[in-house]
Parts: sequence; C-alpha cells; structure tokens
Amino acid sequence: MLTAWDKRYLWHPFTQMRDWIEEEPVIIERGEGSYLIDIEGHRYIDGTASMWTNVHGHNRAELNAALKTQVDKIAHATLLGYSNIPAIYLAKKLVELTPAGLNKVFYSDNGSTAVEVALKMAYQYWQHKGQPQRKLFIHFDKAYHGDTVGAMSVGGIDSFHTTFDSLLFKGIRVSAPEIYRSLDAPETVKARCLKDIKRALVQHTQQIAGIILEPLIQGAGGMLVAPKGLLKDIATLAKRSETLLIVDEVMTGFGRTGKMWACEHENVTPDLLCTAKGLAGGYLPLAATLSTDKIYNAFLGEYRDRKTFFHGHTFTGNPLACAVALENIAIFERENLLTQLQTTISHFKTRLQEFYALPHVGDVRVCGLAAGVELVKNPENQTPYPLAEKVGTRVCKEALIRGAMLRPLVNTVVVMPPLQISISELDTLLDILYGSIAMVTG
Repeated sequence: MLTAWDKRYLWHPFTQMRDWIEEEPVIIERGEGSYLIDIEGHRYIDGTASMWTNVHGHNRAELNAALKTQVDKIAHATLLGYSNIPAIYLAKKLVELTPAGLNKVFYSDNGSTAVEVALKMAYQYWQHKGQPQRKLFIHFDKAYHGDTVGAMSVGGIDSFHTTFDSLLFKGIRVSAPEIYRSLDAPETVKARCLKDIKRALVQHTQQIAGIILEPLIQGAGGMLVAPKGLLKDIATLAKRSETLLIVDEVMTGFGRTGKMWACEHENVTPDLLCTAKGLAGGYLPLAATLSTDKIYNAFLGEYRDRKTFFHGHTFTGNPLACAVALENIAIFERENLLTQLQTTISHFKTRLQEFYALPHVGDVRVCGLAAGVELVKNPENQTPYPLAEKVGTRVCKEALIRGAMLRPLVNTVVVMPPLQISISELDTLLDILYGSIAMVTG
C-alpha cells in the first residue's frame, strides 16, 4: 500500500520519476545509530548521513530528549519582532564556535536559504556603503550552493542549473580547483584559480559584491578537493580588493572536515558564513548565516532610512530546531568528538587508498570524513562512463542489496557517513562499496 501511494502521490527530488515508478522503492521506517531500517526490516548503513546531515547517528537519546523537552514548552514562535529562548542561546553558542569576528546570527531553514541570505546581505551592504554598482559575485565552476534562484545563480553545475538560466542573475564564474581532470599539479591548479579571480577583480573593479565558495571541498560538483592554501589565498585577495568573502559551510561545517569549520584549516575568517545540514544533527531543518559587525552595522539606521534587512522565513529560529542544535553542540563538547574523529578520519583515508586496486577507479578524493570515488571506463586516459550506462547508480543499487545506502554524483560515488560511525561499521561500509564497484565494473 505504501509503495503504491508513494508512486501515486509523491514527486521525489533529483529523481527521474519515470525510472522511480518502475522500481521497488526503499521506504525507511526508523533509524538506529549508523543504520537505517526499512518497512521490511532490512538494515542499511547510512553512507550519506541522510544527505550529509547526520552527525551523532539516528535516534540519539540526548537529541530525542532535547526535542521532547522543548515541544512540551512551545513548538514555534515567530522571530519577526519577537524572540525565543533556544534561538538566543544557540546564537550565542554559534558566535563562540565560529571564527573570531563573526558576531551576528541570522536564522533560516536550509542551506539554500542560508546562501540566499548571505547574497542579499552582501548586495544590500554595498548599497548602504554608497557603492550600489557592486552587484557581481565571483563563484566557481562546478559549485553547488543550493536550488533557490540566488543560490543557483552562483552555482556552476550545468545539469542542475542550465534549465533556469533566464531566471538567474549575472555572475562571474571562474575555473574549478579540479586536480584529477586537469592533469596538473595542485600548485598549478591553485595558480590558475587565483589568476582567474585576480583577472575578474581587475576587469570588474568596484563591481564585485563578493566571492562565494565551498571551503576545501566542492560537494555536489564531484567532491573536488581544493589545493592546500587556496582558501587562504582567496581570502587574502578578497581583503586586498576590499570585497566580501562568503564561505558556504553547509556541507563542510560541524566536524565534517575534521575541524568544526573547514575555514579553520587555513585560519580564515570570512565576512559571511553559511551553515545548515549538521547544525541540528540531522534532525530538523535549520540554517544560519553569520556576519561580521562591519556588515551588521551597515544596516543600522532610522526606520525611515529603510536600511532594514527585508528578509525572513516563517520558521526562522524555530525553538524545536534550535533546542536540538544546542544539544548537538553539547554532545560535541562532552564527548570531545573532534579529537576522537581524527582516528576515524585517518582510518577512512587509509582504507580508501585500497580502492585504487580496482581497475575502473580513476580517483579517490578525501577531505575529513567525506570522500568521492570516481569511476572511469578507461583510467589511462580518464575516459568517463557514458551517462546511459548509469554506472554510479548501478553501484549504489548493488550496495543497497549488500546493506549500505549510498548516492552517486553521476560516476562519482559519495561516501559521507555519520561522524559517530564506529571503525567496524566504517569498514563494513567500505567493504560493501568495494565489492559493489568490483561487481558492477567487472
């Protein structure tokens, strides 16, 4: 009955529904730790942390308790003109956790909206500073910042965004820091990216509102790991050209790269930082955009000045989500998770090197507890598998049969389990992926 109703009534995201209705769907009923359990009782290791959100595992007692405690008080109260206790506590905690100088928190609901907020803040900031001509954003090829119109405008994945080109605002796309496909050394790739950004800053002097990027690793664009030092050098360029730096830590934040924030690896403090996904531990929709005082102060004025930031969401600062986020952070601190995570990350990287023994693995890209295994038809000349062969999809379907839930980015299989996954569970997950690749690629 559930399968029939799903196919009759639901429209799934990023899913070709013609294929969906011809297949038998997996319908998840519950979760336990690193495992998802379907309505038939089959167990699957959550190899994508439920779309990169889950931190401490499913059905975590402390997070459940935080949610239950808060719901007995109030489920929602608007932040438009009023406030609530969990939103205040969480804002204070986020300011303490993020790089020094990010002192103001603006809540929204998800990664896309966090990016929309940052873009609109940057845009309006320059109007208040008497430079309304600053309207352009520099962004990377193969970038992904979400699916709302502004977020798509600074994206760079043609298969996602080309359909909507006429809706998008103009930006400046620069080359992605892609090492494997370029056949160049990391330093050469870094130099090329920086050259593109410098050229844009020179050609469009006094027109750039900001530079936006995913720090250290581009997610949906293929799990592309940036050359070391690129983030720091871009931050230096932004400061030198007196433009704003926006870091999209939606995927990379909350320990995914081995530090709480990816930008900490290169001691970078951006002007605006976007976070979501792991913020509420994978429990509820919640996002935040953090700003420096410089940006916040530009919006202060008399009511008649119309300097107000006219943006908001119905469930901004939702007390339930904020209460869970606070407990999420408390678990990080009580269990010293970031320190414990280093052993898991080290093991993860070591095990993934074994995948190069498979003849159709072209590249393995790892950053913290996030990885992409790229499958190619011919590794010698990097010939990709044709889309029609659906190799990435077939590998993930084979993994599902073997007990792991994974997701492909075309021919790159993403591995991004909950941070609290045990070493033995991680080994099982990687063994399943290895066997699935071997089976499908022959």
